Amino acid sequence: MKQKTLAAWIKAILIGLAVCGALFYAWVIPIFGQSIVRDNPEFSGWFVPWLVFVSVTAGPCYAALVFGWLTARNIGRDRSFCRENAAYMRVVSILAAADAAYFFVGNVVLWLLGMNHPGVVIISTVPVFIGVAISVAAAVASHLIGKAAALQEENELTI
Repeated sequence: MKQKTLAAWIKAILIGLAVCGALFYAWVIPIFGQSIVRDNPEFSGWFVPWLVFVSVTAGPCYAALVFGWLTARNIGRDRSFCRENAAYMRVVSILAAADAAYFFVGNVVLWLLGMNHPGVVIISTVPVFIGVAISVAAAVASHLIGKAAALQEENELTI
């Protein structure tokens, strides 16, 4: 597969992720939350804090998509293994780790404030694990891209 084709596929996937995320944050979460409140009116005071809490998690996700787009742009320019891409993946790793930590700590804080159920805290470990896995994968990619960039620079200096 050519670099430009690969970059186009990556960008298409990133656009798909952005659309799915927008639907999730703007449609699924509010409707699901309203459904819970309708079935359990005692939770009505929890709706807005939970909506704000979950909505904040969108920021790092969309920031990571921006860095993914920048990486895809470099790939399309035949700069797959450059220090810039390694730095982008390092930022994605940090964003994913921060988002996972925020989500976990937020769930625990909401539980301690009496606005969460212990079962929800336990179930929330699944998206936290996914965030940590993305963080580790991005950190590994950053490390390998950095090593490849160093080898490429060294190779370019060799006659």
